[in-house]
Amino acid sequence: MKAAGRKPSGFDVLSIPQFRWLFVGNVAFFFAMQGQMLTRTILAWDLTGLAQSLAYINLVVALPMIFASMIGGAVTDRVERRQLIIVGQCLITCNEIFILTMLLLGQLEFWHLLCTAFVAGCAFPFIMPARMAITVNVVGPDRIQSAMAVSGGAMNLSRVVGPAMMGVIISEFSVIAAYVVSTILYASAVFCMFFVKRNKAVQPDGGKKPLLADIIYGFQYVSLNKPVLVCLMFGLVPMFLAMPFQNLLVMLVEQTWQVGESGLGILMGAGGVGGVLGSIWIARRGDRSERLRLMVVTVIGFALFLAVFTQTSVFYLALLPLVLANLCASAFQTVNNATIQILVDDSVRGRMSSFMMMSFGLTPLGVFPMAVAADHIGAANAILGACVALMIITVAFVGLSRTLRAIDSTVRVSMDREHKEPLAG
Repeated sequence: MKAAGRKPSGFDVLSIPQFRWLFVGNVAFFFAMQGQMLTRTILAWDLTGLAQSLAYINLVVALPMIFASMIGGAVTDRVERRQLIIVGQCLITCNEIFILTMLLLGQLEFWHLLCTAFVAGCAFPFIMPARMAITVNVVGPDRIQSAMAVSGGAMNLSRVVGPAMMGVIISEFSVIAAYVVSTILYASAVFCMFFVKRNKAVQPDGGKKPLLADIIYGFQYVSLNKPVLVCLMFGLVPMFLAMPFQNLLVMLVEQTWQVGESGLGILMGAGGVGGVLGSIWIARRGDRSERLRLMVVTVIGFALFLAVFTQTSVFYLALLPLVLANLCASAFQTVNNATIQILVDDSVRGRMSSFMMMSFGLTPLGVFPMAVAADHIGAANAILGACVALMIITVAFVGLSRTLRAIDSTVRVSMDREHKEPLAG
């Protein structure tokens, strides 16, 4: 029972049993995923010694995520979503078992990492839209932003604990032990999904259409709903331009501070702390309006603090702007994603979630030009240039888009509609 007069908190969403199972599964999944980012980075660097090898791994993840995203979204709107997540996460688990086997046999080569990265890139476009759609259905329109903030907090906490955990395991035991732990975590995420109720999208009148027709309709829906299109485009800008900086941290620790692998783990951990703080901030703030101002302030803050980070010569002093940059990035992504989910109909939620997945696909895709620039002018200068471009494009975007400037009133109208039309169960 809630205390009398207690101010509602974004963390109240954890009182929903179904969301708690989703949350625990998210924790296991993201801890494994973020921890393995460090492990794969170390393996790729050790196997090749080239910065572009990091870009190649991210490229083979990005391409299937981008091209298969609409297929995954359309499938999410046609099938039972929980089963789709379970199958996809089982595929990721088998992926880890394959690398573990190659390590045990002493046969691991760089092309193995490329192949497994491609498989993961094919699975994510099916897992993530389904997971997001189930979350929205479970919590309802009034708690979407809070639920995303809490889930985002778990993901960002994994950016702190995951790499640190894997770093300790690798240093005290081996890379093989790190893959054993990641396999167990991925399997735990699968286990949690069995306690989530089956979930299927509200089907449109006329029944199912051919898959290709559903994919085409997804594009038509976006083109006819300008607020959704504008929010999607606005969310893609920082993900493509500046967020790829995370994949160049391994270069920064050598070129700027010479702090080695331990320094890389500290930087990734500091970024995760910032992400957690950003999620806590949005969760405590709740689902209040003024989304436009919050998005603009946080994306500009992300660019400014990241620029300061690249130009700070003292390693431990650089951690503060890095934390603040990730705080802003986390807050921006949460508010932007929640705004899109409020604006869309449940019958197309999977397809719209897949469009949002493209932002994750563009992040590794954006690594390639940034890595090429880093090889010529250094990682710090390449990231700084991306930050300047992000600020210029953001200001131009807001100034030119009347739809974006009116997004708060559009969201209020959409939420009123959602209250009259219950979500899928």
